Amino acid sequence: MAVIVTLLLLLGLRLWVVEPLVVSSNSMEPTVLRGSVIFLLKAAPPADAFTAGRLVVFQSPKDGHTTIKRVIAVGGQRVDIRDAILYVDGARVSEPFVDHSRIDGTYFGPVTVPAGHVFVLGDNRAVSIDSREFGAVPLENFDMSLLWPHE
Repeated sequence: MAVIVTLLLLLGLRLWVVEPLVVSSNSMEPTVLRGSVIFLLKAAPPADAFTAGRLVVFQSPKDGHTTIKRVIAVGGQRVDIRDAILYVDGARVSEPFVDHSRIDGTYFGPVTVPAGHVFVLGDNRAVSIDSREFGAVPLENFDMSLLWPHE
């Protein structure tokens, strides 16, 4: 009986509280490697989750898959990429986790993030499908918080 109760508790924990997920993409390398296990809290993320630099998890508007990306800008901010260098509101953003030599010659924007949205990018910009392709993500699309890894 104790084994059944334990299994039910673990199943409930997995279904409603914490979900382990294996990363199947290399779009966040080198920060999160393909094959890594991340843990998601199945609750709405805290308000401070939507600050520049934080990693977030959401359902991709492109294909509906669970996706991990980095918040770059929030509603009202302007984003552009000039020769692989990210600028938010005209200020250059330091991104030591991005290999700029692999994306040299990349240009995007400028775009202004709509209110109630966030602009997200993958750290591996050469392969990442992110807000450059599917646009800014509405805050209501975020129904999970990233527990681990913490940046």
